[in-house]
Amino acid sequence: MILLSAENVRAYYFLPQGVVKAVDGINLSLEKGITLGLAGESGCGKSTLVNTLLGSIKPPLRLVEGKILLDGKEISKMNISKLKKDVWGVEVSLVPQSALNALMPTKKVIDFIKDALVQHKKFSDSEILSLAKKRFEELNLDVKALYMFPHELSGGMRQRVVIAISTLLNPKLLIVDEPTSALDVSSQKQVLRTLLDLKKSGIIQSMIFVTHDIAVLRQIADKIGIMYAGKLVELSSTDNILYNPKHPYTVGLINAIVTPEPEVKRRKIMSIPGQPPNLLNPPSGCRFHTRCKFAMDICLHKEPPLLEVEGDTLVACHLFSSSKGG
Repeated sequence: MILLSAENVRAYYFLPQGVVKAVDGINLSLEKGITLGLAGESGCGKSTLVNTLLGSIKPPLRLVEGKILLDGKEISKMNISKLKKDVWGVEVSLVPQSALNALMPTKKVIDFIKDALVQHKKFSDSEILSLAKKRFEELNLDVKALYMFPHELSGGMRQRVVIAISTLLNPKLLIVDEPTSALDVSSQKQVLRTLLDLKKSGIIQSMIFVTHDIAVLRQIADKIGIMYAGKLVELSSTDNILYNPKHPYTVGLINAIVTPEPEVKRRKIMSIPGQPPNLLNPPSGCRFHTRCKFAMDICLHKEPPLLEVEGDTLVACHLFSSSKGG
């Protein structure tokens, strides 16, 4: 059953120097119970996409085209006040890329929780405390942290506290944007365990996990979507992406991963030549063609559609298109 769907979503930044096509024609669906990882180089549009899916669109970003449905509700048509009251925190929550700095330094954690809950309905102080203690205990967080200031918590603990606060009202979908990038390995594992516990306990139904580190996604994602220059270029199961990638860009990303696995040690670590395109003026046709060793003439002038190949894999590449000769 589909929890979230995006249909031909285009979200652009309108800047004085031009229009940045950060998210350009994304079609995506997320089933209930699934954790989807979104990966790609910095600047490929991952964070813009999840903010757009959430409905958190602020100038200079605009939703130019497309429809976003969350559990059957078209949130792309809702205004900010309705999103804040009825959707954010209740149906879907975001742990932002800057989550480590999301807690105001002058407030204790419990005061931050009060501010977060008051916009949804009136809770008494005792109800808020009970709700917070229950969630902290469920996620193996020390309830003493409720009475601490953010600077008194480690980076990993602050991240886990933000995750707990984001899920106090049991949203169906949790979106986490680069939650482990600023943490050491030990703290990363704790954060990933917290997110896995949320799913296992049924507190949340589904998750979108955004990262540039595909190695992290092996530990948490059921499916992985690969983004390049505002486009979704491949979507498949985690195993397929890691061990049988199709798109030349995905292959490049996988070959750039450093892991201790024997098959990785046997091959050379490779990099992708060139630089990502400027989205103020992206290349025509396939946006990866300027860096792709398999580029054909069609790649220069015709955008490849996202097609299903080998079962559950979707890939946007003319190597897999029946029209590549045209």
